[in-house]
Amino acid sequence: MISNELLKIDALCVSFNTQRGKVRAVRNLSLGIAEGETLALVGESGCGKSVTAHAITRLIPMPPGLIESGSIHFRGSNLLSFSEKQMRAIRGSRISMIFQEPMTSLNPVFTIGAQIAEVFLAHSKMSKQNAHTKAVELLKLVKIPDPEKRAKSYPHQLSGGMRQRAMIAMALASPNPGLMIADEPTTALDVTIQAQVLRLLAELKERVGMGLLLITHDMGVVAETADRVAVMYAGRKVEDAPVEEIFTNPRHPYTLGLLGCQPSAPANRGAPRLTSIGGSVPDLLTLGEGCPFENRCNRALPVCRENFPSAAAAGSAHTYYCHNPEAPQTEERRS
Repeated sequence: MISNELLKIDALCVSFNTQRGKVRAVRNLSLGIAEGETLALVGESGCGKSVTAHAITRLIPMPPGLIESGSIHFRGSNLLSFSEKQMRAIRGSRISMIFQEPMTSLNPVFTIGAQIAEVFLAHSKMSKQNAHTKAVELLKLVKIPDPEKRAKSYPHQLSGGMRQRAMIAMALASPNPGLMIADEPTTALDVTIQAQVLRLLAELKERVGMGLLLITHDMGVVAETADRVAVMYAGRKVEDAPVEEIFTNPRHPYTLGLLGCQPSAPANRGAPRLTSIGGSVPDLLTLGEGCPFENRCNRALPVCRENFPSAAAAGSAHTYYCHNPEAPQTEERRS
């Protein structure tokens, strides 16, 4: 149990019906975020990170999507029991989201200022003039130069970094911010702008006192911003620990693989090629009940193919899911 728990996801299962069959995108996922905490949700593309975010905000299109089971409690209330009207009152008000690609998330036919002001108009009794003034103030808060001018600009007139800042400003246009979900907020940004966006998120989180769910596949971003890390693979959570533990005492083979792929990893220093995780991500349509990483793991045992492991503890706040965590590592990967 997390003290001052803001968000608690318990045994969440999300699937999608396709022409080929049912895709189980998220399987038995449990997470928690405390007030003021940053939880990084990491893993390869397609592992279920964004689906989890859309489940929290109830933005999964149903059909073809379906939240099969589980619960998502926000400040003690189960969001899965809310009506659509109740969810509309929470989205943008108490739970905000920065979507993965601002160019496709922002409406191209409305100015940036109008789109931010719309949040104020939807969630508070405010005149259009006051809403516009607040929008300009938020653009200034996220350090967009000449905010009055940029408020009158359209998305295509802004750079990628400024569009991302505008998305953050829109997420902050909340009368009662509690949780912000940032889905790959630094994707496609150069290193300088990426650092500025991450610094801005950290400053705003401290100023407003909100919890932050940071979705990323960049372990460098995780090291710089997160308090705690949950690692996902093929719809499953495979490890959950404080950020220092993930980097100093990783226990799951997939977590070790992710860390080993970083350019700063010892094995990659001076090497002609970066280390990679051998094999490929399994097809979620045919995935069985065993460990989804079994076909790429050099520690795999016969039981790994049959049963997903139970949670094991490596400390009071560090859990992982592996049948063979103590086996020695080798450079050779299974084909």
